[in-house]
Amino acid sequence: MDPPSKRTRIERRMDRIIYVLFSALILVSFVGSLLFGIETKKDGGDYGRWYLRPDITTVFFDPRRPSVAAFLHFLTGLMLYGYLIPISLYVSIEICKVLQSIFINQDQAMYDEETKRSAHARTSNLNEELGQVCTILSDKTGTLTCNSMEFVKCSIAGTAYGRGMTEVEIALARKRGETLDEQRDIDTVESREPVKGFNFRDGRIMNRKWVNEPNRDYIEKFFRVLALCHTAVPEVLDPGKIFYEAESPDEAAFVIAAREVGFQFFKRNQTSIQLRELDRSSGEIVDRVYELLHVLEFSSARRRMSVIVRNPERQLLLLAKGADSVIFERLSEEGRMFEAETKEHIERYSEAGLRTLAVAYRELDDDEYKRWEQEYVKAKTSVSADRDDLLDEKADMIERDLILLGATAIEDKLQKGVPDCIDKLAQAGIHIWVLTGDKKGTAINIGYACSLLRHGMKEILVMLEKPGIEAIERDKEEFAKAYKIVEKQIDEGISQVTGESNTQFGLIIDGKSLIFALDKNLIIRFMELAMKCATVICCRSSPKQKAIVTRWVKSKTGRTTLAIGDGANDVGMIQEADIGVGITGVEGMQICYFFYKNITFGFTLFWFEAYSSFSAQPAYNDWYMSSYNVLFTSLPVIALGVFEQDFSARHCLKYPSLYKEGIDNVLFRWIHILGWMFNGVLSSVIIFFLTTNSITGQAFRKDGQVADYSILGLTMYTCVVLAVNCQMALSINYFTWIQHLFIWGSITLWFKFLLVYGSIPPTLSTTAYKVFIEACAPSIRYWLTIILVVIATLLPLFSYRAFQTRFQPMVHDSIQTRRP
Repeated sequence: MDPPSKRTRIERRMDRIIYVLFSALILVSFVGSLLFGIETKKDGGDYGRWYLRPDITTVFFDPRRPSVAAFLHFLTGLMLYGYLIPISLYVSIEICKVLQSIFINQDQAMYDEETKRSAHARTSNLNEELGQVCTILSDKTGTLTCNSMEFVKCSIAGTAYGRGMTEVEIALARKRGETLDEQRDIDTVESREPVKGFNFRDGRIMNRKWVNEPNRDYIEKFFRVLALCHTAVPEVLDPGKIFYEAESPDEAAFVIAAREVGFQFFKRNQTSIQLRELDRSSGEIVDRVYELLHVLEFSSARRRMSVIVRNPERQLLLLAKGADSVIFERLSEEGRMFEAETKEHIERYSEAGLRTLAVAYRELDDDEYKRWEQEYVKAKTSVSADRDDLLDEKADMIERDLILLGATAIEDKLQKGVPDCIDKLAQAGIHIWVLTGDKKGTAINIGYACSLLRHGMKEILVMLEKPGIEAIERDKEEFAKAYKIVEKQIDEGISQVTGESNTQFGLIIDGKSLIFALDKNLIIRFMELAMKCATVICCRSSPKQKAIVTRWVKSKTGRTTLAIGDGANDVGMIQEADIGVGITGVEGMQICYFFYKNITFGFTLFWFEAYSSFSAQPAYNDWYMSSYNVLFTSLPVIALGVFEQDFSARHCLKYPSLYKEGIDNVLFRWIHILGWMFNGVLSSVIIFFLTTNSITGQAFRKDGQVADYSILGLTMYTCVVLAVNCQMALSINYFTWIQHLFIWGSITLWFKFLLVYGSIPPTLSTTAYKVFIEACAPSIRYWLTIILVVIATLLPLFSYRAFQTRFQPMVHDSIQTRRP
């Protein structure tokens, strides 16, 4: 999935810093040109500063036109101090992103053995902001759970079938301290060959024993609905083995359950479905052909699907399955015989974290069917914009007066390690929202099973106990009452979380209440409540609601949001969220160091210009300046951004609170950035003034000659290269051989560069010709000056970090001092 095209938080902060530095560049150039103009005007009509005469230097100097000289000096200053702007930073950042995305793709810890797939970063921007995620918004199915559905229990004609306890039931019973009546997991109830999608255990049903049950007619109709009401396609892999290609894992589980009980779906075409089932009269397995007339497909709006078939006895049947609330409101008076028992079982299944659907049917009269079919076909062939609405309307006409058969219960097991993962995220200070279409009971109990809702956490419920949102929307008075109820619950919740600041809260809101909570007059208060809760669960939420909630969370917090989902109904939510992958702390350190090294280098140019009466004479050879960001300081920064680790993965999991520094943007706050900038200015002051005072005004060479302009520039440049690289070495927590190679290799490359470049004829090497070989290298003063200056430059940051770690430690400092 591609990330949004908008710029990330770090990129926006970088842009602002570049703007600040660009303003500083203009200011410095303006001050330099102003002072140069004043000094030029003082010279009067003669060349008081003889070394600036046009025949000696390229600097424009005309005492008779000081304003023109000052303006031209301003333009020269813009080019000279351009090194304050780290343009190469953007290139280095992109290189780091690409390398980090390659590491993500090759990370063995992110390789899934079951699917034989590794992580795949589709864009280098995915490593940008994960270290700053404040809120995670997640779907449940396929994200917290495996999306590998298994048929485990069912209710038929008011009787519950299916043995054992789900992992959610076991977790809740242990949490409550209850004695388990059924001590075994469903997986261990019976020893039989496992069947993917089917984990149902009950001796009353299996092995054709259902024919002995008193409600065998309903059992037969129930599993026949599961075998016929679907859009799955059978594929014969081996003789006797059939694989079902279904639109969803739920649908495949229903067909597999019907097959295991004795109603095997084995063939399908456009007009018929064939089952291999038990003939109760003869006791033999027979093939039966059902004429398929219409499929009324499932949608998130309808929340049900139906098929109309004609059985071998020539009866017209409508077979339906769907959400219990939708099916129950379409039952006939005679079809509600087992409604109370079925609702009780559905509630129990929901508490166990199971996904439930109600199953029903009705017999159709031929005349009624023909009249309906004419209208349905007319709507189906319509080319109007409201075609889908017309089809839903016609489908609703026939899906009435149903007879309830029972309900299914599907288990979607938790992903491995989900409870521990969520616990670590909570300790890291990350707020977690789960947006799911499940019932309230299912969502809450799944929440407890996976540690979304934890012991000691108080629940805040925002719920509407109403029959259906359609009825509320039709009745204005009921709508107003519902709005008031939701508003009152939200206000009470705000009062509760405000009054108990030391308590963690979990907010649970249903889809009907969410409609009112997202109203423009109530959304601010709802978000205020939600932001003060550690966990938010939105149950029975639609795809549109998921997207709206995500948009408001991102807008309200102003921080990075991460959405996770695996289905089409999650696309809107994912598109609304920020998408980014990064490493905590490293991005801030890399960027801050880039500004430090450029400011250190740029301000030595400024001090030299002040030293030379703002003549715009550069302190260094042209090739020295051009190579600074390319050859001698770029690779160590990239190595820092790619390989630096404050802590190992093991320690990051052991101390989740480390992540809070990323959420709070500790290493990329303005105070931190300005601190590094101040360190750069201080380093430039130390380098310039210590160097000039150490080598000028006294004998430098063995023959008694003093240091000239070229020697001063080379010595000062050497101090800059060594100081900024050694400064990085002090800042690194995790050294690899690559970092050693880049840091010490960059320093070594500088001295090799001096040897090679200084040997080139002076027409090309200009002020660098033989300076290192003949003047600097033989001089003990050159080497002593370098050692003195570099140590003095490193001392302020070293002292500050020692003081901070001892007396004002940050979170990572405290953990570093006590980790083994």
